[in-house]
Parts: sequence; C-alpha cells; structure tokens
Amino acid sequence: MARTVTAEEAVAVIKSGDRVFIHSIAAAPQRLIAAMTARASELRVVEVVSIHTEGPAPYAAPELSKSFRVNALFVGDNVRDAVNEGRADYMPVFLSEIPQLFRTGVLPLDVVLIQVSPPDRHGCCSLGVSVDVTRAAVQVAKTVIAQVNPNMPRTHGDGIIHEEDVDFFVECSDPLPELPGRPLTDQVRAIGRHCAELVDDGACVQVGIGGIPQATLASLRDHQRLGVHTEMLSDGMVDLVERGVITGEMKRIHPGKIVGSFALGTRRLYDFLDDNASVAMLDVAYTNDTAVIRRNPKLTAINGALEVDLTGQAVSDSIGDRIHSGVGGQMDFIRGAALSEGGKPIIALKSTTSAGDSRIVSYLRPGAGVVTTRAHVHFVVTEHGIADLWGKNLRQRASALIAIAHPAHRDALAAEAKRRFGSW
Repeated sequence: MARTVTAEEAVAVIKSGDRVFIHSIAAAPQRLIAAMTARASELRVVEVVSIHTEGPAPYAAPELSKSFRVNALFVGDNVRDAVNEGRADYMPVFLSEIPQLFRTGVLPLDVVLIQVSPPDRHGCCSLGVSVDVTRAAVQVAKTVIAQVNPNMPRTHGDGIIHEEDVDFFVECSDPLPELPGRPLTDQVRAIGRHCAELVDDGACVQVGIGGIPQATLASLRDHQRLGVHTEMLSDGMVDLVERGVITGEMKRIHPGKIVGSFALGTRRLYDFLDDNASVAMLDVAYTNDTAVIRRNPKLTAINGALEVDLTGQAVSDSIGDRIHSGVGGQMDFIRGAALSEGGKPIIALKSTTSAGDSRIVSYLRPGAGVVTTRAHVHFVVTEHGIADLWGKNLRQRASALIAIAHPAHRDALAAEAKRRFGSW
C-alpha cells in the first residue's frame, strides 16, 4: 500500500539515468515536478517523457540541461524552445501507439509522476482528466508516485487505480489548470460554421483544441442526436449536452455515452466529468484505434493544420523545420472517419497566417513534416468555404483548394498550379 510522504521524500527515489514519465495535460503534478527539479544538482541525464503538459516545465530550463533531458511525444509551449534549441528531443508518433511503446518495453519507464483523486472506500483512485497514455505508463513503471488532489474529478472508465498499485502518495489541494474559451473572431466563426455544415444530424463527432473546434461546437447548437467519440473533451461539449444536442443515441459502440481520453477546459467541465457515468474516459490506445473509430457511423473528425499544399498534404506539427506541436491523434481520427459508414474526415485552418501569408501553399516550407498525407485528406475547410478533395486528381484538388484560399493569394496559387498541373 502507498505511503503518504512529502513531495521531497517521494522524488528521492529518482536516480541519475532514470526515465520519468509525467502525467498529461491538466493532470501534470506540479508539486512533484517542482520537487524533482529541485534535485537537479544531484541528478544527471534524467530523461523526462510526456505528451503535452499544462503549467510550467522547469526541468526544461537551459541551465538544467545536464540534469534533465526532455523526450517530448507531443510538444507544448513549455518545452517548445528546448526542443527547437536542441536541448530536448521530439518523437513523432501516433497518439494511439504511445501506450504500445510503454507496454512492449520499447520505452521502459522507471518512475511515473501522476495526479489522482483521493481513494474511495474501496481504495480506488481515478486518473481523472487524463487517462490517455498515462494508464499504460502506470501499468509498466517500476515506481508510481501519485499527487492526491480532491480537486481532481473522479471519472469513470479506464482510469481507476487501486492504492495498492501506488508506491507513494503526496497530498495536495491545488486547483487544476484551466483553459477558458477565447473570444472568437469572425474568421474563426466562419470556419466553425463551414465545419458544422458537414456534420449530419445523428453523427458522431471528434474535435480537438483551440478556437476552430470551439467555434464548430458553438455552430452545432441546432443539430440533433449527436454522439461523441474523441480524444479530447472540452467545455463546448457540456453546452451541447445541456441543450440536448449530444445524446449518443445513434452510436453503435458505447451508445448514450460520451467517450474521451483526456479533458482540458474550465472548472465547469471538470465538475461535469466528476462521477458522471455517462462519460467514459478510456485508454487512448482504444479511443484512437481506427478499427474502433470506424464502428460508429457518420464519424466526423475535425482537426487542424498549419499549412496544406495544393495536392492536399497537411502539415500539423511543424512550421518549416521548427517543431510546433506533435503528430497526436489527427491521423488516427482522419483515417477512422474515412473508414466510417458516412464518415467525414475534415482538416480546418485559417486561410492566412498572422503575417498575412497563405496557409494554402504551392509547396510546403522546407523541413515541414507531413502529418496527414494527401491520400488521407478528404475535406479542407477555411473561412472561405469547403474543398472536397475525395475522388479528385491533383489538378482538380488544386482548383478546389485555390477556391478556399484567401483572395489575395489565389492568382499566384493559380499560376503555380497551371505550371504544375495544366489549366482547368
């Protein structure tokens, strides 16, 4: 059974050369992170593994590079500079496959730092807002250290951990990080409306994080009988549940249930998740398995991109050779939606960057990595409309994409397309 100790006592088990996993997204255990980082002078070459984490990542500071080396499976704001300055590493990998890296021993883990709800009368804790890849990490790690927090919602699904599977408990009552919705621009609202046009009544939806997903959910307020099978849950879904839009009644697997793997939003979302039997927080190896995704009809997946070229290649994890985020679950859901009966895979993006450059481009920037191939992309959406690429050749694809590019860039794109593919 776990011993209750201080954070400093708990992280004393970490040794030089260990590989340490940190709980994901809003569940990142900041007290344990701070205590581990405070031991920097005693440690050398500790590998810190995680997907995105909210809050500070002090172990990624330049002056601690001899003590800690980040191996990011998804790159967030708090480690982006370290990765692009060569002080940390980035591993491109499908979100659905990360649990397999842990379970097969390709990436063995020495210590995991997690945050859980307090044990119930049966001794069971919950991983709460982030089951994702963390469930697999807990199952294989040699040592499990849990920050126990009454502010962590107790969620149903795969995230139940018995106290006997935890080596050390550290008590806290810190608030979870919150991500309030931002005011939506007219441009983003237009993209959201176009995405919503593609969502049929009775569809099962997947959306990610950011303004465009927020705008899309807001544009679904008059839809009916929607279901949810996604990796991420957000506040916008709570709105649709309360309006009776999300019912899950048309789903073939987990009918009536909202299926997700992690959540990021406000306290309102976390309270909605707490002890809510209509929500199943499941292992991401399951939620993001294309064979599972495709079983729900009309699976409509809405994901973002940083740029799309005239053939339909979508770049989502890098700006040129600068790593920005990660592969994540985009390909998992884009392919799963394409295989779903009546499904629709959608890539949505603004037509221009903040500097006014086109995001619909003739050629990808040097060093950019293709996350979703042109063969996988069906629909591309900007504020200027919808391009349906399915069943179209390169020349036809270019024409459809130019039509949704910003008007200021269409002539230049058309001239380049004509040179490459001939006139249309």
